[in-house]
Amino acid sequence: MNATAPDTPAPVSLATASPATVDLVVRTRLSRARRRRLVVALLTALVLVAMSVSLMVGQRFYPPGDVLAVILGEQVPGASFTVGRLRLPRTVLAALVGLAFGLGGVTFQTMLRNPLASPDIIGVSAGASAAAAFAIVTLSLSGPAVEVAAVVVGLGVALLIYLLSYRDGVAGTRLILIGIGIAAVLDSAINWVLSGAGQWDLQQALRWLTGSLNGVAWSDVVPVLCAVLVLGPLLLAQTRALGAMRLGDDAASALGVRLDATRVVVIVCAVGLISFATAATGPIAFVAFLSGPIAARLVGPSGSLLLPAALVGALLVLVADFTGQFLLGARYPVGVVTGVLGAPYLIYLIIRTNRAGGSL
Repeated sequence: MNATAPDTPAPVSLATASPATVDLVVRTRLSRARRRRLVVALLTALVLVAMSVSLMVGQRFYPPGDVLAVILGEQVPGASFTVGRLRLPRTVLAALVGLAFGLGGVTFQTMLRNPLASPDIIGVSAGASAAAAFAIVTLSLSGPAVEVAAVVVGLGVALLIYLLSYRDGVAGTRLILIGIGIAAVLDSAINWVLSGAGQWDLQQALRWLTGSLNGVAWSDVVPVLCAVLVLGPLLLAQTRALGAMRLGDDAASALGVRLDATRVVVIVCAVGLISFATAATGPIAFVAFLSGPIAARLVGPSGSLLLPAALVGALLVLVADFTGQFLLGARYPVGVVTGVLGAPYLIYLIIRTNRAGGSL
C-alpha cells in the first residue's frame, strides 16, 4: 500500500526535472538564503543597538563617545564607574545569556520537532534552579559555588530525562512528558526548600529564582562567555545534522546522520549552555521557549534556526531588562518581564495544538 496520500505530489528530482523547474528551485533556494542572511544581519544590528542603548541610558545619559572611551580603557569621570563597572558587565551578560538560552532552546525544539520541547518546559532549568535554591538556603553557599551546583545538577537532570525516555530511541513526546513530570517534582522541591528558609536566604533565593541581572560583576560574565565560546560553535557545527533530524529519524538516518551520537553531543552542548546561563542569572523565563518560534517566523520555512534564534534570545533579554529597569514605572527583574511575554504564547500554542488535533 502506498503511504503517500493521493493528492500529495511526488518529490521532484532535479536530475530529471525540466530546466524551468530546476531554475525555479534554484531561485527559491537563493531567495530563502538571502532572506536568512538579511534576518541574521538585521538581528545582529538590533542586538548591537540594544546593547548601545543599555550602556548609554540610565539614571544619567552618557554620550556614545564617553561609552566608547570607557570600553577602550580610558578614564572618563563618572562614566568609568557607571558604565564600566555597572552597565557594561550587565549588558554583556544579558546578551550572552540570551544567546545561550536561545541557542539551547531552539536546539531541543529542532531535535525533538516540537515547539514545547524547551528547557523551560522539560525540567532542565528546574533542575538548575532546585540545585541553586538548595545550595543557597540549606548549604549557605553563594557565588561560584551556587553556579557550579546549578550546572552540575542541570546536566544530571538532563541525563536522567534522557535515560528515562530512551526506549529503542528517544521519542519527542515521551521525553517532553517525562520532563514535565520531573519539572513538577523539582518545583515542589524548590517550594519545600524555600518554606524553611530564613529571611535573608529567602530573599537571595527568590531573587535568583526570578531571573535577575541585578548586581552583575565581571566574575559572573566569564563562565558564561567561556561556555558560549566553547559550546556554541560545537552546536553550530551540528547544523546539518539537526536540519536532517527535522525531517524525522528515518530520513536523518538515510542521510547519514548518526542519531544517538548526534543527540548526545547536541544535548550535552545545549544543556551546558542553559545550565551556565541559569547559574549566572537564574532561570529567565521563556527566553529559550520563545526564541525558536520567533526566529522561524522571521527566517521562513527552511534553513537553520540556530544562529537566528540565538540572536533573538539576546535581543529578548536586552530589551526585557531595559524595559524592566526604566519603562514600567518601577524596577522589575528581567525574568518577570519575559514571563509576562511568554505565558500568553504558551497558552496560545497549547490551544492551537489542541484545535489541530495534535498531542503534546
